[in-house]
Amino acid sequence: MELDAFAVTTDPLEIRTPVQFKALAHPFRHRLLFALGAGPATLSQLAARLGAAKGTVAHHLKVLTEAGMVREAHRRQVRGGTERYHERAFRRLVGEAADAGATAALFGAFAEEVAGDPDPLVHLRQLRLTPTQARRLRSTLDTLVGDAEEAPPGEARYGVLVSLYRHPAQVR
Repeated sequence: MELDAFAVTTDPLEIRTPVQFKALAHPFRHRLLFALGAGPATLSQLAARLGAAKGTVAHHLKVLTEAGMVREAHRRQVRGGTERYHERAFRRLVGEAADAGATAALFGAFAEEVAGDPDPLVHLRQLRLTPTQARRLRSTLDTLVGDAEEAPPGEARYGVLVSLYRHPAQVR
């Protein structure tokens, strides 16, 4: 879900503030962020794409905007008014602190995204790793996903969700 073509910062947005965690605590907001991964869109376009009321989309866009995750990309004059195009304000989200509500919302949105794919690839595996191995794997995964080259417009879009975490039974 890269947006370099739309001049979005390549620096990851670090989720740290309560406002940001609150913004990520609702699965519909994840769906909005996924939808905006395809590029800037109007409120009407997002409502149609997500099968939601414009008022619902407007409310959740406002929350994401206040959290610094969505911004206005540009405006266009049309008959009867002005269309506002919204875009993600980041290329990647990263977060060190665990927030159970935000994580649950993310996985809920992920489940909805995957439900439309007849052949998704989803792995959940537990590995025994030394701290050095865990750091190396984290770095490798981050580089692999972060440096993936995006195909030109018109090609199919794919979602990638990568996570490395210490199993709860092993957290000290």
